[in-house]
Amino acid sequence: MPNIKSAIKRVKIAERNRIRNRSWKAKVRTEQSKLEEILKAANVKQVDGQLNEVYQIIDKAVSKGVLHKNSAARKKSRLAKKAFAIKGSKKK
Repeated sequence: MPNIKSAIKRVKIAERNRIRNRSWKAKVRTEQSKLEEILKAANVKQVDGQLNEVYQIIDKAVSKGVLHKNSAARKKSRLAKKAFAIKGSKKK
C-alpha cells in the first residue's frame, strides 16, 4: 500500500475506473452475445435492431474511454460482416 497521499488517491481512482470499465465491457459482451444468438437463429427481422443497439453501446464505451476507437471499429466491423452474411447482402 502506498504511503504518499497522491499515490493513495491514484490507487482509489484506478479501482473506481476498473469497476466502471468492467461493467461497460460486460455490457458490450452481453449485447454482442444477444446479437450472436439472433444470428444463430437466423432471425433477419431482429438483426438490424440489435446491431444498432450493439453499435450504440460500443460507441458509448469509446466515449467513456473504456474501449479504444480502433478496437471498437474492429468489433463493429466483425459484427456487421456476420450480420450482412446472414441477411444475404454483400458489403462493398
